[in-house]
Amino acid sequence: MSEAFETDFWKDAAQRKSWDAIIPGEARPTLPYRLTLSAIQRYCQAVGETHPLYFDEDYARKSRYGGLIAPPSIHILLMFACTPADDWMRSPGTINAGQSWSYNQPARPGDDIRLEARALDKFIRKERLFVVHDNVFFNRRDEVICSGRGWTIRPA
Repeated sequence: MSEAFETDFWKDAAQRKSWDAIIPGEARPTLPYRLTLSAIQRYCQAVGETHPLYFDEDYARKSRYGGLIAPPSIHILLMFACTPADDWMRSPGTINAGQSWSYNQPARPGDDIRLEARALDKFIRKERLFVVHDNVFFNRRDEVICSGRGWTIRPA
């Protein structure tokens, strides 16, 4: 049985860091996460991804990957799975103002995922609170699965 993700984004809102508590350069606390085949396939079904690399072991084994993998966009699931409830990135009302991702290694079922994340900068423009941040996901062999830089507009 795979674990369920919390869907009440307001539940822990009072615990999340405020704008003043976000310190550029400071590492964000993260959680390790074991990526299961069930989680990969549930994610794929939720986003309408049907490629056999994510569902068909025989097909995937004959591919250049040698087995089942997760789609590159799995970082969306991993971002929530690897961050604690009090992480400022989970704040309701956060607006994605842009992002850029690089993909290195496919995530695989059974991978123990580790996230290194931090705010790089924060600034106010036109009375909006912006944070620039980076995120790097690693597998159990310390290989980079993917890395990204994003810009978010924080709620006041």
